[in-house]
Amino acid sequence: MALENLDELRAVSKKFCFDGELIDAQLNSQGHINDSYAVIIRNSSGKTCRYMLQRINHNVFKNPEKLMDNIKRVLTHIRKRILADGGDPMREVLTIIRTKDGGCYYKSPEGYYWRAYIYLEDATTYQIVEKPEHLYSAGMAFGKFQQQLSDFPACELYETIPDFHNTVKRFEKFEQVLKEDKLDRAKNAADEVAFVLERKEDASRLINLRNAGELPLRVTHNDTKFNNVMIDIRTGKAMCVIDLDTVMPGLSLYDFGDAIRSGTNPASEDEKDLTKVKMDIDLYEYFTRGFLEAGASFLTPNEIENMPFAAKLMTFEVGMRFLTDYLEGDVYFKTHREGHNLDRARTQLKMVRDMEMKMEKMLEIVHKHFPER
Repeated sequence: MALENLDELRAVSKKFCFDGELIDAQLNSQGHINDSYAVIIRNSSGKTCRYMLQRINHNVFKNPEKLMDNIKRVLTHIRKRILADGGDPMREVLTIIRTKDGGCYYKSPEGYYWRAYIYLEDATTYQIVEKPEHLYSAGMAFGKFQQQLSDFPACELYETIPDFHNTVKRFEKFEQVLKEDKLDRAKNAADEVAFVLERKEDASRLINLRNAGELPLRVTHNDTKFNNVMIDIRTGKAMCVIDLDTVMPGLSLYDFGDAIRSGTNPASEDEKDLTKVKMDIDLYEYFTRGFLEAGASFLTPNEIENMPFAAKLMTFEVGMRFLTDYLEGDVYFKTHREGHNLDRARTQLKMVRDMEMKMEKMLEIVHKHFPER
């Protein structure tokens, strides 16, 4: 539950090294997990400055202390890389505001965990792709993020949400819920159920490659939606990757695949008219080109060859999760109408089908933009 009392936020703000007093705050309504506030701090000379103050949802993230240690270590590593390249770390990476006792988070007496970042001015996020160049730039940002962390030991990071992209376990959960069918809903989704069951082998492909040592463990963002990239409003170019709560060990293919899933569908995620739903191959090329221009230098041949499949797999995973939640009674994802999760599942599975028809073209695009070494 978001706080509404400005005095409560003011009390929290006093625990951080802000230069001044909190005079106002605005709730960021775009966030769905953490409570985020743009707070205005006024110093003794009357000058104001904005910061982002966030309360971490400890119901979702069970160990905020380790989560913040992940973020601190990753940001420190990226900052060093930016400085070595002559970049601007105040614009190109998030900056944590320390607490007055030197920590990177504050735990309130009520058990809430708070953190603060410098507010990135003259930048914004977009919920939908308004210009394809933005998606190209987002591809650059996520590719650069991977490249900057390619020499960071991923195994040293805490797994903030265990098995987040373990599609094998997601499939096992789907089968279990389908078998029980406690609400007798499976009959309403017979085509979707059959579609998922037919692709059982897909669920294990990347995990099998990882277990065989054919895909390297990477530091991955794991939530590479288009709206997790800050876009400079003056240049239209990607500036900074945000929302680092799910940064943990994973596969680079997860990040690429989920970005394609979320960024290349011109329709909404819950579109009922499936004729509007597709994987836009032109948008796919924009993102892929940006991702490879920034991140191809460290990718292995197996990672390159599986990029199109990863896009399909991440879309399949999300569609399966929506379908599982529908069968289970809408217990995880918030719904706003009858059959909402089923509509969401149908949208994702339509994209999977579309990707399957375009798989050869998708791989051609990867090879087209993969530079020779």
